[in-house]
Amino acid sequence: MKARLVPGRPRDERRLHPWIYHGEIAEITGNPAPGDILDVIDARGRFVGRGYWNPASQIAVRILTRDEGVAIDREFFRRRLEAALAYRVLVVEDTNAFRLVNAEADFLPGLIVDRYAGHLVIQTLTLGMERYKETVVDLLVEMLSPAGIYERNDVGVRELEGLPLTKGVLYGTCPEEVPFVEHGLSFWADIVNGQKTGFFLDQRENRRAVAPYARGGRVLDCFCYTGGFTIHAAAAGAVEVVAVDVSAHALRLASRQATANAVAGRCRFVEANAFDYLRTLAKAGECFDLVILDPPSFTKAKEAVPGALRGYKEINLRALKLLPPGGYLVTCSCSYHVTEDLFLAVVAAAAHDARRELRLVELRRQAKDHPMLLAAPETYYLKCAIFQVF
Repeated sequence: MKARLVPGRPRDERRLHPWIYHGEIAEITGNPAPGDILDVIDARGRFVGRGYWNPASQIAVRILTRDEGVAIDREFFRRRLEAALAYRVLVVEDTNAFRLVNAEADFLPGLIVDRYAGHLVIQTLTLGMERYKETVVDLLVEMLSPAGIYERNDVGVRELEGLPLTKGVLYGTCPEEVPFVEHGLSFWADIVNGQKTGFFLDQRENRRAVAPYARGGRVLDCFCYTGGFTIHAAAAGAVEVVAVDVSAHALRLASRQATANAVAGRCRFVEANAFDYLRTLAKAGECFDLVILDPPSFTKAKEAVPGALRGYKEINLRALKLLPPGGYLVTCSCSYHVTEDLFLAVVAAAAHDARRELRLVELRRQAKDHPMLLAAPETYYLKCAIFQVF
């Protein structure tokens, strides 16, 4: 079974992208069923890659291998998982919670596996990967002997693949909250009801990088979720951390984590809309030495980018008004459609309107266990900029 690409599409850097869209395909031969493996060939019949097919998705084929001699079978998945684990052994340190498989960036499109101590959380986000879910789970059990594997397939992207939303235990036993350690601090991942797979593992290295700027100062952590940045800032020696989130459930867990790390006396948790609360703080004349902005994605589609940029500008403008000269702003975007250049431009525009000058201290990305493919810019989504304000 084959998918032949339309003529005039050279095998250039675009063809190294793991996604093949319907508009790039001239014809399908062999009558593949949805989820079947097929070969992608160019207009001259030359092998481009092998992947799985989904006629219901905008992305018709997702490439699994570019080696014509490689079969997609159980041993293929074993080799991919072993390679993913070997890479994490090399790059992950000072934690027992990390991303084990990062989909396309680990050459397993549609598969996410996060490890929280002795438990794994898995997502199979595409039809093709869903068909191999049982194989992947069996291999993970064989390789890692986890206490439990939990499925978090309750994300809307599965609907685009014609898949139902579901979650639950796939293997062993899984508590609702799994304890783990990060940089010597104690946390819990809410693997059943939390955001993503229970914790924002992609910010792990940024939490450690930001912590020293909190020492001896007053910190505002907006969109704090369960307190990852908050706990790191307080543990680093902040005199006070005001942590704001709209979710009461998330704040309850953040408060527990503050207590577990003996920093509760220096943390104040506020249930509020961060946009509104930033305005309230400005009107009250509040001042902070460090402001952290880590909002959820403001856009899931290119059409929504203008609105997202307005949102980013507003929160950064409000934050800048709360900082004294010499203070620090940590501002993040997890929206792929808001590129690094766009993000920096909107922060610069906010600084202009606030009549503040910014010195870029550090520009960071997602943690190394969330690797990026150069040929697939979609795999680079998280920006984290540290500025000093004047």
